[in-house]
Amino acid sequence: MNATPDVEIREVGPRDGLQIEDPIPTEAKLEFIDALVATGVRRVEVTSFVSPRAIPALADAEAVAAQLNRWPGVEFSALVAGLGGVRRALAAGVNGLEYVVSASDGHSRANVGRDSAESEALIAPIAEQVHRAGGRLEVIIAIAFDCPFDGRTPPDRVVDIAARALAAGADTLSIADTVGTASPVRTQDLIDRVRTVAPEVDLGIHLHDTRGQGLANAWAAYGHGIRRFDSAAGGLGGCPFAPGASGNIATEELAYLFEDGGISTGIDIDRALDAARLISRLLGKSVGSNLLAAGGRLRPGAPTAR
Repeated sequence: MNATPDVEIREVGPRDGLQIEDPIPTEAKLEFIDALVATGVRRVEVTSFVSPRAIPALADAEAVAAQLNRWPGVEFSALVAGLGGVRRALAAGVNGLEYVVSASDGHSRANVGRDSAESEALIAPIAEQVHRAGGRLEVIIAIAFDCPFDGRTPPDRVVDIAARALAAGADTLSIADTVGTASPVRTQDLIDRVRTVAPEVDLGIHLHDTRGQGLANAWAAYGHGIRRFDSAAGGLGGCPFAPGASGNIATEELAYLFEDGGISTGIDIDRALDAARLISRLLGKSVGSNLLAAGGRLRPGAPTAR
């Protein structure tokens, strides 16, 4: 078998995973980040610089950012919703930023209080600020498949945003199945369409497992050239402004999928399970990971379901 290129998994648990949860102390978040770094993951979306009133769980963004020098060699990033968030993030020393543009007006208004075109118009000034600080900007196209307010998202709308984002200065792009409605065929089709305007761009994908299709979509995306994936420990997460949205694909399950397929992720699955157990304990609730519920990899002599 020919050597298979590695994939890069970005852990989004500290941001997307926690944003819909009740707030936990900053020290608990740092303990969680420490456990995530121990898995071998080298990219972590650590917080978002948005209104504390809108997302109370991430109100301590600056406090978390101040401690990131504990983990040299890890690339930390944060999400922003506008120019104010960019200024806060840069002042806090975080210059790897993600900016979300919803492909539907309904979700965009619910999420950030402006329509999709207005969000799109902010890409250029945000990119300018980020680049001036020596950083990189990723534009995430949310609601890329379906919107709980406006229905099915036209693929051409996603392609148009991708082209305009690159022209406005985005360094990378990511396609987000925000409400977890995609299927493998739709995933592959949209990737191919976006590639027509972004053939050389580092294109990533952000998948949710709301309807049980997350891992199938990840495998389909890999088959169509995607090598950068988002996931969250334990399958945490969901969009607070998209009714019905639930968790991300679980990091430990995504790593299991690829590693058992001979595709290196750099992630230690046992330690990823430890991180999922930790955040379950810190939140005081069970998480949605099937692999965690099963006890991880099958061990010789371990009982099996009948």
